[in-house]
Amino acid sequence: MRDALAGRGRARMELRQLEYFMKVCEELHFTRAAEKLNITQPSLSQQIGLLEHEVGTLLFDRIGKKIVLTEAGRILREHGYRVFHELTQARAAIGELQGLGRGRLTIGALLTSVQYLLPPTVIPFHRAYPKIEISVLGLRTGDIYEGLLRNELDLGIVFYPMEHPELENVLLCEEELVLAVPADSRWAEGEAAELRMLKEAPSVLLPGSYRLRQLIDGECAAHGFRPKPVMELTTLESLLHMVAQGIGVTVLPLPYLLDAGHPNIRVLPFRERPTRRIGIAYRRNKHLCAASRTFIGKLTEAAQQQGEARSGLA
Repeated sequence: MRDALAGRGRARMELRQLEYFMKVCEELHFTRAAEKLNITQPSLSQQIGLLEHEVGTLLFDRIGKKIVLTEAGRILREHGYRVFHELTQARAAIGELQGLGRGRLTIGALLTSVQYLLPPTVIPFHRAYPKIEISVLGLRTGDIYEGLLRNELDLGIVFYPMEHPELENVLLCEEELVLAVPADSRWAEGEAAELRMLKEAPSVLLPGSYRLRQLIDGECAAHGFRPKPVMELTTLESLLHMVAQGIGVTVLPLPYLLDAGHPNIRVLPFRERPTRRIGIAYRRNKHLCAASRTFIGKLTEAAQQQGEARSGLA
């Protein structure tokens, strides 16, 4: 199969066709892929047909209205990732000649860190290097993981470590997980809480597919129980709203709650002191441009300063 791809399509495959192929791989739907590429569906089908003719085998199996990758398609997709990765590397290396005078930086960050962790770095970075375009995307862990591997993201702010042989990780900070309770409730009594409160009090938590929820479940399991929330919500703002309304308690990183500063919510540390670690992830073999290196340095410095400030409040 690999010989067929290497021999029959030698020197004839166009980069445009490979781009179209990769978009169909992503969408697994010709009409949606055509819309993303801003071309007509017949034109896309024709180009994929030409590509299949050039490599000498089918790249997709058509099953009714659905399409799936063939073995040849999976092989070409993996090589396609490498081709576009190398093009990105070339652009980055050439752009390096401009230093920090121009460029683009795309960052995927955990939803729980976008609000408080990044602004102290993004704002001064933009003021110092205004010609560098910065995109900060609040994403779930799985989306950051895929974005890094597909070279759609330059940097990821993730749970540390994000394990993959092609990813490099740098520890950024360690954050304490604390209990948020309605300020006027009986749960707000005392100066600290125990994890078992999640067994005794009604709770509102992120769904089980979220990494932070999995971390909370793991801490509770170590103490012999599993939390059973009365409500699961996908946004941090909605969790805080429910706590403020007296629906229940929740667990979130201390820096996020300090930044939110909700007047109707009291924050209690756990006696068990659970924490989560946050790091920066990027492709191991990816050329780190000056913008990425500078941003990593400034973010690391800002995270350290925030940690020292919180220690001073303790």
